[in-house]
Amino acid sequence: MAYVQPNFKTKKELRIALERGDRIQVFQPYLGSVPQQGTVSLEGPHYPAPHSWYAEGVMLGGKLVKIR
Repeated sequence: MAYVQPNFKTKKELRIALERGDRIQVFQPYLGSVPQQGTVSLEGPHYPAPHSWYAEGVMLGGKLVKIR
């Protein structure tokens, strides 16, 4: 599972930021790198807050372009 930065409280906030074209960083703390192409599993908000949303993200050229 990967996190996104900024630390969105809801999946809706993440979706709105993607639609606006905001730059969103995807990272996996202590687990290695995020794939540059393909799908990635996302969760938020960051630890230590309890995770309240999960999404499947689509990476293209190292950039998050869509969530499902």
